Amino acid sequence: MGMDVCYLNRNALFASETEDYRIPPEPEANQRVTLRFRTARNGVDQVLYKEVGSDESQVMEKVSQDTYFDYYEHKITTGIEPIRYYFQVIKGGGFCYYNRLAVQSEALPEFAFCITPGFHTPEWAKGAIMYQIYVDRFYNGDPSNDVETNEYIYIGAPVQGVTDWEKPIENFDVGYFYGGDLRGVWDKLDYLQSLSVEVIYFNPIFVSPSNHKYDCQDYEHIDPHYGVIVRDDEQVLKEPFEKSGEELRDQNKNATKYITRVTSQENLEASDAFFARFVEEVHKRGMRVILDGVFNHCGSFNKWLDREGIYEKADGYEPGAYVSKSSPYRTFFRFESEEAENWPYNGTYSGWWGHDTLPKLNYEKSEKLQEYILNIAKKWVAPPYHIDGWRLDVAADLGHTGEFNHYFWKKFRKAVKSINPDALILAEHYGDPSGWMQGDEWDGIMNYDAFMEPLTWFLTGMEKHSDEYDENLYGDGEGFFRAMNYHMSRMQTPSIMVAMNELSNHDHSRFLTRTNQKVGRLATAGAQAASEGIRYGVFREAVMVQMTWPGAPTIYYGDEAGLCGWTDPDNRRTYPWGKENLEILEFYRYMCGIHKRLPVLKKGSVKKLLAERHLIAYGRMYGKYKAVVVVNNRDTKREVEIPTWQLGIEEDEGLARIMVTTETGYNVGAAKVEHLKGYVRMTMEPVSSILMITHIDEFFTSVDGDTKREMQQSL
Repeated sequence: MGMDVCYLNRNALFASETEDYRIPPEPEANQRVTLRFRTARNGVDQVLYKEVGSDESQVMEKVSQDTYFDYYEHKITTGIEPIRYYFQVIKGGGFCYYNRLAVQSEALPEFAFCITPGFHTPEWAKGAIMYQIYVDRFYNGDPSNDVETNEYIYIGAPVQGVTDWEKPIENFDVGYFYGGDLRGVWDKLDYLQSLSVEVIYFNPIFVSPSNHKYDCQDYEHIDPHYGVIVRDDEQVLKEPFEKSGEELRDQNKNATKYITRVTSQENLEASDAFFARFVEEVHKRGMRVILDGVFNHCGSFNKWLDREGIYEKADGYEPGAYVSKSSPYRTFFRFESEEAENWPYNGTYSGWWGHDTLPKLNYEKSEKLQEYILNIAKKWVAPPYHIDGWRLDVAADLGHTGEFNHYFWKKFRKAVKSINPDALILAEHYGDPSGWMQGDEWDGIMNYDAFMEPLTWFLTGMEKHSDEYDENLYGDGEGFFRAMNYHMSRMQTPSIMVAMNELSNHDHSRFLTRTNQKVGRLATAGAQAASEGIRYGVFREAVMVQMTWPGAPTIYYGDEAGLCGWTDPDNRRTYPWGKENLEILEFYRYMCGIHKRLPVLKKGSVKKLLAERHLIAYGRMYGKYKAVVVVNNRDTKREVEIPTWQLGIEEDEGLARIMVTTETGYNVGAAKVEHLKGYVRMTMEPVSSILMITHIDEFFTSVDGDTKREMQQSL
């Protein structure tokens, strides 16, 4: 028997997995836990606690009451197994259920709340402001380590050292190097701190022949082209080349400059030592470092395979599996033809998605490989490097079966956490991640399905590569919340709080380009079109949501400076030092500062307040603190009435605007806000957003003097 809406104030019902509604929020095994549930004041007859798999129900006790709500509690004691639970609300002759999708007419146990005893995500990562750096394109701090033109052959062509930082990106870009390095990042740490950045996430920085470095050559060392070159060779490959295309690969055996740079122990050890000092400096500044781990596949240059002949003439290296069947790394790869006559130079190894430049690692057939990668995972977390976590590339693809994939990531977690229990493990993943998010594999994910995609569709109608436009999804406020809620329900809340909430990254078009609502790529539309018709007002709305939605807002380098770009490779343009969009940059500084200083935005519950065409409103709640966010993505003004009572905001509590964005700027002009009992009525400008918070005086006490004066003047 379902619940008729006339019997019950459904919008008053609420529970979450934050510390306001589960105490403690991340329980240990055999620990007493208090669960809370909220209803309208005197609004229900009974609230029942129910566990999935049990036919029994427990009546919850009403423990307190305020102006709007009653609060019910139930205490349980955890064991060692996960506990999945939901609530049943009864009034009169009807009832409804409440789970992670909010009010439901059916129990839907697959969407139950979940306690996994002993599962914690690092406190420092919850809501942390992360900054993603594609090193080659960020800043050149040490020209002496730059890749030189003709230094070696990569995918059928000699590499190119680019001397013009502003040179447009080529469509086939992987062999072009602009010179960004770790010294350059060190030089810009003051800049990152001015953005309130708390975590630096690096795209891969281990030895690799490409600028993206997702084809690792040596997991044990930082690439000297990003680090330090103390031993060098003058000889680059000489033109004209007698061969072309793939036949050029054999030339790499003569690439003595490259071979010296990337195989010399002096260079490798100096680069590793520089990185250790870099991380120490980052930690001194109160920030953290996450590295990219590409463990599903390596590269054809990898020393275990040595398809390119880089290590054949280098001192101190065992023969690669491509070179010799007796290689100690033979089992690291799967060869289709294993007859002895196929060696030396057996090219029948399996490549990821068929690419022979990306040999897939053969974990199931090599315990030695498993041990090696687990040791790599521990090495960089341990002294002297002390990195703070891993981002795992194409993590669901590792291995040849799902069973082994889960087996390995369980071992990986144990290995990393044995060195640093506070290390963060994030995975790249598309689709339902719940199989890996049971508390014994990943901490969180790059949040495509529960952030980047729903927000992009709602604000722009664009697919995240700019490959498609969908007018039905554009402006669908209800669809936005449905998608967010569903995909967030596939993760436990501790994982949501550390998930990377990105607008852009190295694999997708820049969000600012998506605001032009044009389908295109670099090869089809050209570079200039990526900057045509863009809408800064829409971009500001996106940043507003990014900085106020549950998770870790992650800035892709240059977004804050107004960079545009189609999808890979155009999204990897160089940072425009000295030519930043200063208005956008200062807006980011304000929003990052607000996010960093407000615990309600880092750890609070989220609640939908309103959803219409081109309109969304939601609240965040954390103890006595509340925040309200409203986004009007329509091209006209509109009157809106926000039910702030749903957040429990009392009349005397105060709700102050702290940020408003429009098409022309931010915090410009007065926002017309009328405070009513239980509601806020306001006039929203076209393409605008607003952030309001309670207890604004406490917020200002956390802001330095100059910033406080600027913000108070703007408010």
